[in-house]
Amino acid sequence: MLALSSGAALADGEVNIYSYRQPELIQPLMDAFTKDTGIKTNVLFLDKGLVERISAEGANSPADVILTIDIARLMEAKDGGVTQALDDADINGQIPAQFRDPEGNWFGLTTRGRVIYASKERVSEDAITYEELADPKWKGRICMRDAQHSYNIGLFASMVAHHGAEYTETWLAGLKQNLVKKPDGNDRAQAKAIFSGECDLGLANTYYLGLMMTNEKEPEEKEWAGAVKVLFPNSGDRGTHVNISGMALAKNAPNKDNAVKLMEFLASDEAQTIYAEQVYEYPVGPNAKVSETVAGFGTIKADTLALADIAANRKTASELVDKVGLNDGPTQ
Repeated sequence: MLALSSGAALADGEVNIYSYRQPELIQPLMDAFTKDTGIKTNVLFLDKGLVERISAEGANSPADVILTIDIARLMEAKDGGVTQALDDADINGQIPAQFRDPEGNWFGLTTRGRVIYASKERVSEDAITYEELADPKWKGRICMRDAQHSYNIGLFASMVAHHGAEYTETWLAGLKQNLVKKPDGNDRAQAKAIFSGECDLGLANTYYLGLMMTNEKEPEEKEWAGAVKVLFPNSGDRGTHVNISGMALAKNAPNKDNAVKLMEFLASDEAQTIYAEQVYEYPVGPNAKVSETVAGFGTIKADTLALADIAANRKTASELVDKVGLNDGPTQ
């Protein structure tokens, strides 16, 4: 991790990136960009407090580009006033409108589906909808992480966007009754629970399966991954809910020209292919390649609803989670 200092001592041939994504995941991108342009990249990794840090640095902030995961964090950056709008024909031409801010304050780079991990042994279905998760036939067979986690709130917000708050409240209550236990663990833990026979279905992001399948340090995760198949909900109608990793131009970018060059590069087919391979996600560019590992999960049909519209319903979704007591688990 590089420590960046504010002030005018920054060289013309540099660009400074504040990142919520781990350095090892984005370094291949940075290396390719430097090779193509000669511009040096300085990456500052933060696991929290990115918006607060840039705000505190004020007009002297060295941040040029913000890289993060999740629509919630991109909206947090925009709402926190640490981004600036960018209207760039190259970027807009590469990134579909549904995956970028209508005002140009953030842009998606890769997507991850919020899918269903299903037991290969105990689930015969090869298709499912989110709506079906409230069907009593799944009673005592579903597991999930904290319902207030941003990944789940994004999905629930998409349900509000598609069906309204009243329907979503009823649906969440039905989902609650189908849980085998209180929500806990992370997405990998849901695969482990399916492997152990604790549940048959788990809500999880696609990329975790790739991480587990290739985990040489903890080979037991390969067994968890081998026990599940991926069901892409609503493939027959509106499509599967997806979230994004993305980028934004920092409000006071001191190296703005270089920042824009980096953002144009990150939006390119070359960079999106590299990025998607690294993180086991889907590139947003229609011509960028999906990795063989991710292609093996099956074909994803992404929900075409704009992520900005989904994000607008996150507060309502969070309130509904508390209203139905989803994190309390099923009632007897």
